[in-house]
Amino acid sequence: MDHTFEFILFSPKALPRTIFSSVETKYSGDLRDAKFPWHKLCFGAAYEKLKLAVFAKTWPIGAAPGGMERHASTLYGALASRGHKIHVFTVPSDRRPHQDIHQGDLHVHFAANDHGSVNCSLAFDIFYQEDTAGAFDYVHTESVSLPHWRARMVPKVAVTWHGIWYEIMHSKLFQELLSNPNGLLPGPMTELQEAMPRLVDEIRFFSSYTQHICISSSAGEALTNIYQLPPKNVHVILNGVDETKFVHDSESGAQFRKKHSIPCNVSLVMGVAGRLVRDKGHPLLYEAFSSISKRYPDVFLLVAGSGPWGRRYAELGQNVKVLGALEAWALSEFYNAVDVFVNPTLRPQGLDLTLMEAMHCGKPVLTPNFPSITGNVVLNEGFGYKFAPNVKSLVEALEAAIRDGPEVLHRKGMVCKKYALSMFTATKMALAYERFFLCMKNTRYCHYPLPTDC
Repeated sequence: MDHTFEFILFSPKALPRTIFSSVETKYSGDLRDAKFPWHKLCFGAAYEKLKLAVFAKTWPIGAAPGGMERHASTLYGALASRGHKIHVFTVPSDRRPHQDIHQGDLHVHFAANDHGSVNCSLAFDIFYQEDTAGAFDYVHTESVSLPHWRARMVPKVAVTWHGIWYEIMHSKLFQELLSNPNGLLPGPMTELQEAMPRLVDEIRFFSSYTQHICISSSAGEALTNIYQLPPKNVHVILNGVDETKFVHDSESGAQFRKKHSIPCNVSLVMGVAGRLVRDKGHPLLYEAFSSISKRYPDVFLLVAGSGPWGRRYAELGQNVKVLGALEAWALSEFYNAVDVFVNPTLRPQGLDLTLMEAMHCGKPVLTPNFPSITGNVVLNEGFGYKFAPNVKSLVEALEAAIRDGPEVLHRKGMVCKKYALSMFTATKMALAYERFFLCMKNTRYCHYPLPTDC
């Protein structure tokens, strides 16, 4: 595989040399044989239109939904805007009754049970009605939103994995080491003990799905090397975010700081966003920033999101401000208001959308050194800072960002912005999925490049 490399040089005091491969990888052949993210290719216009059925866990309502819901809304909205008929079978994220959504070629069918979860039988009844009215070209499920015993009934089905148990098992390991570092707490490590049998069970049922899409290169390698799935059935398509909503805008960042009364004399503003829960690493950041705030009283932490750890962050005093959950437009302003974005997650599965959103806004990121992240997002130190999932390593990474200061952080952020625009856009994600489903429908689309490709 031939890569084109780009070299970006800064002054020796500012940054080391930063290298990343360009988006346009030179490749010729069957896309099903590609061992790299499809985002590295440049797909042209497709004139054939598709009718797709999608099973999703929830559909975003309001400001609280997490990454999977935002991913689904972005992807299927983008595909519908390209003229494909998209039918989504799901439930509202707020678990309350809502009317079905019909916006152009995007149709969202809510099929909830009494508890607000997806009623599979009802969803399938609606699915069959729509399929009878005009056959679906392909069926797509977000993780196990379409259970494997139902997937066996569908001949043309692809699944996108936002997390696999091989990765989740590592998450359980990190959480155990953080919460019980010396093994002094009584009782068995129940979650760790249960993880291996669940992994074995998952490996057994994964073959119920015909095609598999992974959102990181490391997950793709796990599915072929550990889950033993045929390489031709495993594909890597990275997540993307709406590049028109998440943009670099220093003025909006300054206004956001003023609106939320961030002191003018702070030397550095760090930011964290997402669900404020344990497995997202907030106990880790809470302890690390407690130490940082004592030694660097002019460093500030902005916290966007909701969850039980919001109250704990508020206990840290005047160096921290908890904002609650923010709408997408306000999230962009939030990213622009910080100097460095911190993601302390203990979950090595998938790729967190907040990393991509922050990078689009021109911010460097500070993140764990998980394979999914180091393989596709933070390729080297020119993009930000990496740490092992423990307090000591996180403190060292935070101190490194503080030492570099706003000027170097800004330069790293511009590198992140350029890379994000080349890899993590909703447009590139939609084009990759479009080509994938066309390839599944008609093998002539599996060849790359086509005359219409750029």
